[in-house]
Amino acid sequence: MHPSPPFRQVSRQANLAFASERGFGVLALNPGDAHSPLLSHVPFLLAEDGKFVHAHLSRANPILDILAEGERRAVLAVSGPDSYISPDWYETDPGQVPTWNYVAVHLRGHLRLRPEETLRGHLEALSAKFEQRLLPKPPWRIEKVPGRQLQALMGAIRPVELEIEAVDGTWKLNQNKPDSARLAAASHVEAAGFGMENLLLAELMRSPPETD
Repeated sequence: MHPSPPFRQVSRQANLAFASERGFGVLALNPGDAHSPLLSHVPFLLAEDGKFVHAHLSRANPILDILAEGERRAVLAVSGPDSYISPDWYETDPGQVPTWNYVAVHLRGHLRLRPEETLRGHLEALSAKFEQRLLPKPPWRIEKVPGRQLQALMGAIRPVELEIEAVDGTWKLNQNKPDSARLAAASHVEAAGFGMENLLLAELMRSPPETD
């Protein structure tokens, strides 16, 4: 997380809404021994109360070996749009330097295994969320998978949950610059920026979210 206060003032609710909308992130856990931290890229669902993240992992994932011994502290990092920002784009002070604008939210808490019987409901809810975005295509449903094949596929994964204790968000959108410089940079990001989802980033730069 970027330490500068102008980029860290978006509300908890807005950060959770962003994470929920993205629905995909990097789950990180420290095994607590000489091994390196473990990372896994996962789709997820945020519970309606904003207190839990529900996800699933392959049974071959070493994170499950750690969780078999008990819950562990973990973080889920959710990334949004990003782009390089040229100092020329501010069209004002020549003393500026390059930077990179981005949005990211970190959800920290305790990661644990969920009961096996919750897996099907989780998979149904997860696919329904994303299939909804493909309308008018008829939504894919888990019932389409033949029973024996579905049983084998579900046997290869395990449900987990992250109980959220802290939410940290960075919305680095040039809020520390004069409005004229920020808006000028947004136009250049839209026209010539490179990174990920430049149009969305430019929109956020023009209208940064409200702060606490």
